Amino acid sequence: MGLYKKLFKQTAIYGLATVLPRMFSFLFVRLYTDLLPKAEYGKVSVIFAYMIFFNVVLAYGMETSFFRFFNKESNKEAVLETSMVSIFWSTISFLVIALLFRNNLADWSGIDSQYISYTIWILALDALVIIPFSKLRVNQKPMVYAAIKVGNVLVNLILSVVFLLYIPMLIEANPHGFLRSVYVDNFQIGYIFLANIIASLLTFVALSPDYIYLSWKIDTDLWKRMMRYGMPIMVAGIAFAINEQFDKILLSKLLPANIAEAEVGVYSACYKLGLFMVLYRTAYTLGIEPFFFSHASDKNAPQAYAMVTKYFVIFGSFILLSVIVFADLFKLVMIGNSSYWEAMKVVPLIILANFFLGIYTNLSVWYKLIDKTYIGAYISIMGAVITLVLNFLLIPTMSYYGSAIATIAAYGSMMIISYYLGNKYYPIPYDLKKIGGYLSLSILFSAVSFYGFRENYYVGVGLLIVFLYFIYHNEKETLMRIIRK
Repeated sequence: MGLYKKLFKQTAIYGLATVLPRMFSFLFVRLYTDLLPKAEYGKVSVIFAYMIFFNVVLAYGMETSFFRFFNKESNKEAVLETSMVSIFWSTISFLVIALLFRNNLADWSGIDSQYISYTIWILALDALVIIPFSKLRVNQKPMVYAAIKVGNVLVNLILSVVFLLYIPMLIEANPHGFLRSVYVDNFQIGYIFLANIIASLLTFVALSPDYIYLSWKIDTDLWKRMMRYGMPIMVAGIAFAINEQFDKILLSKLLPANIAEAEVGVYSACYKLGLFMVLYRTAYTLGIEPFFFSHASDKNAPQAYAMVTKYFVIFGSFILLSVIVFADLFKLVMIGNSSYWEAMKVVPLIILANFFLGIYTNLSVWYKLIDKTYIGAYISIMGAVITLVLNFLLIPTMSYYGSAIATIAAYGSMMIISYYLGNKYYPIPYDLKKIGGYLSLSILFSAVSFYGFRENYYVGVGLLIVFLYFIYHNEKETLMRIIRK
């Protein structure tokens, strides 16, 4: 059990560093939806969707390559130096070129050039801290990692509140004061991105000693091997970004212009209720990736991976059912503006889609361990194709509900394909009977609760209790062993 105890500890520590910032990010949703009209929030969501794509490109798989080669190579300093120098120069090149062509990017995307400039700076600053954050993880400094991550979100949140709420209140109280002369009206989106820039800049400053003490040497042969390993991961990341974010962009392009941005706004707001599953999946991934690589040589590794996956499904199934049962209570906290609630019908699909993605993350360990990351790229590309095709087919008639269907179809397909191929190349003895049982029962109970007895908490809580008893009945021996330890 020591192996699983260590995994749980890693997941809890890095999960805290992820969950706390994401918990604060709930407040962003409330702040933006309270203060911005649906169409304006839709514009912000589209810009953030584009940012996800460029985040992936600027990282080009180097983070995962860093973890893989740091555990694999004897000269760990060379891995660190090569990764940081590579990211630094590629980011500086992007910054210069993107700023030169920002007007062209604005014309192509339909986004104001001023917002494009802000976005470029945020992307560059965030890219420069990719390897410093990874270094904290491999050196097991979770408290520093957590402090900086939480600090970034706190600064962003505080500045957003100051720019969007506090300063306008001061101006209203004193309309002829100094703030009136410097504050720009109708510039809420600009202030959102200005807060992001300052937060990213402070994060870079906190991690800048890693660059100050860098010897700026690059091992060319190592760099080529890291790039060969990482590029398929970048392709997979781009495909993932399509699955995760491209629906917002397509909604803005395929729907009539008079409703497109508002539809993106309500969809993006209710989509955020899936964040509970995203928190669980992300926290788990941060802990599991180093765990998988560090135990790859153990003879019992397949059995360990199978056990870990089963318990991921157990906890994830409980989260799925819990969030769906109480979704209408969560919306009151996260989305106070009732005009956004019209998209609540997509919430169960988005939560389940994120759960499928989490299961896929577990199943995909095999191609990383046997250095066949290109297979992961193929699977993600297939998921992206499904996303694009279904969005193009469904958005014109079903709007954002079609996008939600496309998301769950893409992640479900990726999960099934990864299991099939993994069973061929790197067999892992998954307990399919129990995994399928927990997953199916949680989906059934979720559908009954949301579509049959929505906001009837007697039924919803009753289903949760039945599901918990089902878990206890099947896992009581293992649970008792854990409790005794």
